[in-house]
Amino acid sequence: MATTETTETREKSLNFLEEIIEESIARGETRIQTRFPPEPNGYLHIGHAKSICINFGLAKKYGGKCNLRFDDTNPVKEDVEYVDSIKRDIRWLGFDWAVERYASDYFDQLYDWAVELIKKGLAYVDDQTQEQIRATRGTVSEPGTPSPWRDRTAEENLDLFERMRRGEFADGEKVLRAKIDMAHPNMLFRDPIMYRILHATHHRTGDKWCIYPMYDYAHGQSDSIERITHSICTLEFDVHRPLYDWFIQALDIFPSHQYEFARLNLTYTMMSKRKLLKLVQEGAVMGWDDPRMPTVCALRRKGYTPASVRNFAEMVGVAKRDNTIDLGKLEYCVREDLNKVAERRMAVLNPLKVVITNYEEGREELFTAINNPEDEAAGTRRVPFSRELWIERDDFMENPPKKFFRLCPGGEVRLRYAYLIRCEEVVKDAEGNITELRCTYDPESGNGSSSDGRRVKGVIHWVSAPHAVEAEVRLFNPLFTKENPDDVEEGQTWEDNLNPESMVRVTGYLEPSLREVEVGRAVQFERVGYFCPDTDSTAEHLVFNRTVTLKDSWAKINK
Repeated sequence: MATTETTETREKSLNFLEEIIEESIARGETRIQTRFPPEPNGYLHIGHAKSICINFGLAKKYGGKCNLRFDDTNPVKEDVEYVDSIKRDIRWLGFDWAVERYASDYFDQLYDWAVELIKKGLAYVDDQTQEQIRATRGTVSEPGTPSPWRDRTAEENLDLFERMRRGEFADGEKVLRAKIDMAHPNMLFRDPIMYRILHATHHRTGDKWCIYPMYDYAHGQSDSIERITHSICTLEFDVHRPLYDWFIQALDIFPSHQYEFARLNLTYTMMSKRKLLKLVQEGAVMGWDDPRMPTVCALRRKGYTPASVRNFAEMVGVAKRDNTIDLGKLEYCVREDLNKVAERRMAVLNPLKVVITNYEEGREELFTAINNPEDEAAGTRRVPFSRELWIERDDFMENPPKKFFRLCPGGEVRLRYAYLIRCEEVVKDAEGNITELRCTYDPESGNGSSSDGRRVKGVIHWVSAPHAVEAEVRLFNPLFTKENPDDVEEGQTWEDNLNPESMVRVTGYLEPSLREVEVGRAVQFERVGYFCPDTDSTAEHLVFNRTVTLKDSWAKINK
C-alpha cells in the first residue's frame, strides 16, 4: 500500500557537499574543518556571503570548526581596511571563526617548502619576464616552449632563490616556477609561477619579504598546515584542483582536498570586483557601501537583515553548475523577514494636502497605532492627528475608474487608525494642478465604526502636517537596466547599461516617531515599503533608504 510523504515527515534532501561530508563521516573521518579564505583587497559581496554561509554552516552542522584565513599574498592591493571590513561583515552575518589566520603566517614554511621542491628538482628560477612566460606557455592544442633556464642545477637555483629573498633583484627580474610539464593538457601545469618579486610593504610583515607566493602555490599548503578537511571554493577553481593536489603530493604533507560549488550570479547585478571598483573610483556610486552595490556592507546600509541573507543563501542552495538567480529571490527573503520583525510607521512620499474643514482649528489628539501585527510583543504607539494632513497623491483620483476604493470627489475613506473622511472640494492652482483637498470627517468614527453603521472599503495612511518630520527618502532600483549587465550591443560597454533611475530622491513627510529609529534598522512605511535610516542621516536632516518595495514591481515593469 502506497504511503503519502508529508512535509513534516520528509527528511530534507542533502546538497552534494553535505553528501560528501556524510560519506567521509561514515568512513570514520569525523573531524570536519573548513575555512573561509578571502583576499583582503576589497569588500565582500553577496557571492562571498553565500560562501560564508556554506563554510561556516557546514562546520556548525557537523560539529566541526571553520577558520578565517586571509589570503594576503599580494601587498600591492591589500589593506587593513579590508581586513577589518571582512571581519565586521562575517560577524554581522551571525558567524564567528575558530581561529584567525593569514597566509602571511606561513611565509617561512612556504619558503622552506619551495626550497625542498628545488632540491627535488621540481622547481627552478626563471629569468624570463612574465610576458615572455605567457608567450611561451603554448595553447590548448600546442605544447609550451621550455624556458632556457629550466635545466639550471639545484645548487644554482637555491642560490638564486636565496638572493631573490635578500632583495638583490628588481621586481619582475626573476620568478620561481614549478617544474612540471610544458606539454600538459591542463595549462596550469605548464611550469606555473610559485614566487614573484614585489618590493612592497606588507600590511602585517612589513618589509621582511620582497618575494611573495602565488595563489596556486600558497593556497593548498595553507589548507594543509591548518589541516583543512574540506576546502570549499567556487567552480572557477575546478581547473586549479589538480595543481592543488600536485603540490600537496610533491611535498608529502597533510592531504587537504578541494571541492567546488557554483558561484552566485544575480540578475541586474555586477559581481566583478574590478568593475565594481571602477564604479566607486569614477563616482558612479557613493562608495563600496552604496545601497545599490552588491556588497555586504551595502546590504546592511540598505536595511537588509542578517537572517534574510542567510535565508537567501539557503534558498538558492548549493549547485554544481553556474546559473543566474533572479534578484527577486533576494528581495523576497528580506520582505519575508522584515514582515515578521519590522515595526510599522506611516510616511507620505508623494504628498497631497488634506484640510478637514469641520475639525476644530488648533485641536490635536492622539490615536493608538499597532507597531507590528505579526508580533504582539511589539506593542503600540501614539500617533498625532490634526486638522491638516498629508496623504499620498496616488490615493486620490478626480475621475476614478470602477473599483477604485480610495478617495475621490464625494467619496469616503477611512484614515488608518483614525476617522472616516469625505472629499467635499478639490482645490487647484492656475495651471489646473490639484494642490489641496477639503474634506469633512465623521466625529463618531474614531473607534473603527461610524455614526450610522456604514462601512467603507478604502483605508489609507496619512501624516499630521503640523507634526510631520520632513526627510530625504532615497528610492533604490537595480543598478543596471539589463538582467545581464555585460549584455551589450556593438560599440557599447557594460557601463552603458547603468540605470539612470537607480536612485531617485524625494522629500517625504514622516510621523514623528521615525526620528527615533536607529541607523540601519528597517521599518515598514505602511502601504509603501520597507525603509531604514541611512548613515548620512542626522538629527537636522533625516535620510531614509528604501530597503525593498512591498511587492516586486521592477520585474513586471521590465518584462
